[in-house]
Amino acid sequence: MTSEGDQLPKFSLDADDGTVVTRDSLAGKNAIIYFYPKDDTSGCTKEACDFRDALPRFGKIDAVVIGVSPDNIESHRKFKKKHQLPFLLLSDPDHELANAFGVWKEKSMYGRKYMGIERTTVIVDKKGRVARIFPKVKVPGHVEEVEKVVRALG
Repeated sequence: MTSEGDQLPKFSLDADDGTVVTRDSLAGKNAIIYFYPKDDTSGCTKEACDFRDALPRFGKIDAVVIGVSPDNIESHRKFKKKHQLPFLLLSDPDHELANAFGVWKEKSMYGRKYMGIERTTVIVDKKGRVARIFPKVKVPGHVEEVEKVVRALG
């Protein structure tokens, strides 16, 4: 499992804009990669909109925002259009990147167990190292925490 201080693992995931995002394509950029459970659900929509609203500030500190969930590209496109999200959403249907960070986990709701994404944000520095991992994210106030860490990276 990838930890803080490790190199971002190699990956190749389809993005909602038709491109493929890889570790190498993020080289030289501070990247905020946030894992979320499902498009267009209440918590995920709130988190995406918080990142959307903060994006102008992230641009000033040379950081890109990328959302990752197991949803397919068509679902991502609808979600992105509905909420005017100005950043890439990556489809991780086989949990390639989610497993690398240990965020594809057994969850429980109303006594029913199932596999899903544990809401997590990963900050990667310009050298491709994992600078910070925020596990079990609570959405309110999270984007502000992320912004402080990215500002410190420079």
